Amino acid sequence: MKHNFSAKDRNDINYQEIKTWQKILQLQKLCDLSTPPKNLYFQGRWNPNIFENCVAIVGSRKMTDYGQQTIEKIIPQLIQQGKTVVSGFMYGVDKYAHKICIDSGGTTIAVLGWGINKKLDGEDSRLANKIINGGGILLSEWESQQPTHWTFPARNRIVAALAQEVIVVEAVEKSGSLITARIASRLKRTLWAVPGPITSRTSVGTNNLIASGKAKVWLGTFQTHPEQSNDPILQILEMQALTADELARKLDLPISDVGAKLSMFLLSGQVTEKGGKYYHAS
Repeated sequence: MKHNFSAKDRNDINYQEIKTWQKILQLQKLCDLSTPPKNLYFQGRWNPNIFENCVAIVGSRKMTDYGQQTIEKIIPQLIQQGKTVVSGFMYGVDKYAHKICIDSGGTTIAVLGWGINKKLDGEDSRLANKIINGGGILLSEWESQQPTHWTFPARNRIVAALAQEVIVVEAVEKSGSLITARIASRLKRTLWAVPGPITSRTSVGTNNLIASGKAKVWLGTFQTHPEQSNDPILQILEMQALTADELARKLDLPISDVGAKLSMFLLSGQVTEKGGKYYHAS
């Protein structure tokens, strides 16, 4: 069944409906949804090319330093591959993904959880202008809708549908990002999750996605199980089993950094743990 929907432009005060089917055709990925948007509004310059190769970055509003560092590592890789970054323009992971994308010379699409004509202030306004000036757009299915509890899950379905791949950076156990992940799975999008420290509540959702087999493990590059690794932690564990504290002392690294890496290696199967000591799994 085909769904017909229109996209509307808000480059100035007056709205102009886009009737050219070729432009709408670029967003037919949205028709994979059981409830595609009836209308779309955007701010910025319409460029259908930015929809051709999209990756969504989603995650916690309570972003940690670990999540921030992960985004700084992910985004340049995506830009190098010519991908457009899609996210939800909320504080935390979303906005930081938009920011790093722009700072790295990339293009990003911000899918809003409110109407396109809502006035943005302060840092939100500055970020929106940077997105537009960088060749990206602000996108919404509403013209005048106020943000409320149901508009953000509704927005999430558009984020998932626009992307070929979805990367969950951080997520608590009950997170809006997990809604996006579920939709992505139903739409047969490739789902990635960044493993995090088992002591961090913002990594419970991502670690569960990996443990349940619903998401692939993102380990710094788009490889689920690297054949080899030059990481010094793995090199040391090839020779002897050590605790996390012992590894931190040997490598002169913060225990938090060592713990985060060990969590990733455990989830990827490269390391095992017994009695508080870590062993190379080879």
